[in-house]
Amino acid sequence: MYETINYKIHNSIAWITLNRPEKLNAFTSQMNIEIQKAVKQAGSDDSVRCLVFTGEGRAFSSGQDLSDVAEDANLGDIIRNYYGPMVKEIARCDKPIVAALNGVAAGAGMSLALACDFRIASDKASMVEAFIHVGLIPDAGNLYYLPRIVGHAKALELAILGEKITASEAKDYGLITQVVPEWSFESEVEKFASRLASMPTQAIQLIKRSLKDSWTMELDEYLEKEAQGQRIAGMSADYKEGVQAFLEKRKPQFSGK
Repeated sequence: MYETINYKIHNSIAWITLNRPEKLNAFTSQMNIEIQKAVKQAGSDDSVRCLVFTGEGRAFSSGQDLSDVAEDANLGDIIRNYYGPMVKEIARCDKPIVAALNGVAAGAGMSLALACDFRIASDKASMVEAFIHVGLIPDAGNLYYLPRIVGHAKALELAILGEKITASEAKDYGLITQVVPEWSFESEVEKFASRLASMPTQAIQLIKRSLKDSWTMELDEYLEKEAQGQRIAGMSADYKEGVQAFLEKRKPQFSGK
């Protein structure tokens, strides 16, 4: 079904692995389309409660495969037709999404990581805004997400200087949720993703929607949206289980419903 990525579901987690290790998982138009399809597939699958992106081999992604771009290509059309739809599909997905950075995330690879909700990095991983080194601007939603995570000044610094930053530096900037040793990377990612998959899925979806709304709504409008969201959450089976578990002084077993 997929040629440039691997897709599997295990323990309610959809694992999307960029699978061009010989090219450091560099993006092609086909990979953009396949990622979009995989996210849509996972988002509509009720058995999936968390998504994880990672890379095969020693890189997360080195960015765009420049050999896949024609010399006279309209780069704006590539963004409109391939990266834009991919990033929009990720943004539409209400389920928690984790970027598991097994190695370098450069250029559009960094953009993909920024579009995710959480970023877990191996201590050998790194991030770099590589666009400036070929005379381009960060794309694939990069400068939409970056200042929201690190602030305007740091985003400007990272985008213009284009210096590689280590996983620990990225953690200090707020770009990384957790840095883990390379030797335990896979198990730590699975542990983190499993934690998300065991949480009240509807509440997570509503939190993601509420945070998006908070950037564009006035307070009165947001508070009404908040009330609607809480009504929906209060009708869920997970809310009932959470209250019952609290009263019985036990750990809740959320079903995601």
